[in-house]
Amino acid sequence: MAIDQKLEELMGLLGDFGRYQAFQFVLHLLAAVTAGLHMLSLVTVAAVPEHRCFVEALDSANATANGTIIPTFAQLLEYIPKNADGELDSCLMYDPLQSDNHSTIACSSYVYNNTYYQSSRAIEWNLVCDKRWMGALGQTIYMLGVFTGAVWLGGLADKVGRKKVFCWSALMQLVLGVAVAFTPEYFSFLALRYLYGIFGSAGSYITGFVLTMELVGPSKRTPCGISFQGAFAGGIMLVAAWGALIPNRMILQVVYGLHGLLLVAHWWIMDESPRWLWMQGRKREAVNIVDRAVRMNGRGLNVDKEYYLADAKTVNVEESSSNSAGLADLFKTPNLRKMTLNVCLCWFANSITYYGLSLSAGKLSGNPFLILFLMGLVEFPSYISISYLLDRLGRRSITSSLMIVGGICCIVAAYLTRGSTESTSIVMFGKLFIAGSFAVIYNYSAELFPTVVRNSAMGLGSMCARLAGAMTPMITLLDSFDPKIPAVIFGVISLISGTWVLFLPETMGKAMPQSLLDGENFGRGDTAFSSCMGRNKTHTEDFPPPQQMVPLRKGDSSR
Repeated sequence: MAIDQKLEELMGLLGDFGRYQAFQFVLHLLAAVTAGLHMLSLVTVAAVPEHRCFVEALDSANATANGTIIPTFAQLLEYIPKNADGELDSCLMYDPLQSDNHSTIACSSYVYNNTYYQSSRAIEWNLVCDKRWMGALGQTIYMLGVFTGAVWLGGLADKVGRKKVFCWSALMQLVLGVAVAFTPEYFSFLALRYLYGIFGSAGSYITGFVLTMELVGPSKRTPCGISFQGAFAGGIMLVAAWGALIPNRMILQVVYGLHGLLLVAHWWIMDESPRWLWMQGRKREAVNIVDRAVRMNGRGLNVDKEYYLADAKTVNVEESSSNSAGLADLFKTPNLRKMTLNVCLCWFANSITYYGLSLSAGKLSGNPFLILFLMGLVEFPSYISISYLLDRLGRRSITSSLMIVGGICCIVAAYLTRGSTESTSIVMFGKLFIAGSFAVIYNYSAELFPTVVRNSAMGLGSMCARLAGAMTPMITLLDSFDPKIPAVIFGVISLISGTWVLFLPETMGKAMPQSLLDGENFGRGDTAFSSCMGRNKTHTEDFPPPQQMVPLRKGDSSR
């Protein structure tokens, strides 16, 4: 691993965060807003409202013409049995061919409650009861698209540039976001949803995150990184706001897709990463961008272009044998292997609980749009608190505490009356805590692993998160057996991972490891329990000074 000292000097002229970085940061942040919006668009576009069997005697045109406009509960009980909660069964009705009135059959058609949803994919295609899995598959396919985008577009952006991938992804999410609204058939809908996931919540979001991390100074990376999570939550709030205003699902999806227009102008006003340009040998372009940025920041400094364009020497900060380090090295030695498995579970648990709570918004009692809006809003207090506390209380204690409390909230909510104010409130608190731990794990993971395998470790964690996101919609289907099962699963996974995090070393205030040897020795013997007992052995005395920033690979940061 080599660090170019001239590059670090050049980027140092910008300062940590000036007017130029602020302008570019806002441009990058818009990608996080659209990513959150596209990620949960199916919550409204394919919403499943309350429903029951269509009863010919009560719901047909002839029955309506005879004065039966809205059947009473007593009338419906003659045709539809009650479920375990004493409500009308959503999927069964009495067999009209049987006189005993006890035999039931599955519904052949349905009547939907249109209080909140006048149209949706679920209503059009009857994605309920025995077809309910088809609606969940739509969200799973989207998540698999995000997984593909994180892997494929990440590597592509390292080769062709961050800006190209960002802008082409912005254009594709605009086209696909609109096109998916007009898809008339289910399987072509799934195909477009997969492509929509690649570009809608992966391409621009991931490259935007990395562009910001490569541009701002070390002191601003934590608040800027957490701001991306806040912008993502803002996108979720937009899903709810537009859903409440637009009853037609086709127009609603078109509006969601048109948010890609926010990113189209970036081709002309957003700059490529100077770090990436420099590492590609395009040093003149990098120097010109920094020169313009320094003047915009008004720091009163001059960029000596001739000096920076002269042949730069690099300083080797790693053993030559570590240049070939990769993903497999994370599992070769015991301490790194334990940290890797621990962090992978942490990414998995945070993702599956975060999306499990987010996707459950439509099942909570009350206005579904208001609930989804609040689901996004409750994340902001968490992010604000994290920004203030992260460098004071440490990564380990915050991550573990938030995951454990979030998991407890999930389990408690499962055993409260479904749809009650108490249950809804507990779910909201659970979302607040999990959103906080999800934000911290980005920084925590980057600080735990040595430089030579840091990108590989972050990419592995991100893949675990994407896998969890794809599994979440299917796990929610288990509520057909018992409504408590999904929430308990989410809660238990969060509790297990939150407890295991206590065995990770603390990274606050410590130099990041650079070589594989540093990584194996880092935090050995440092757990929450050894710290409490005064036996904290960290083996960090031989670490080199904190490293300089080097370009990240794109698969390392995606929700």
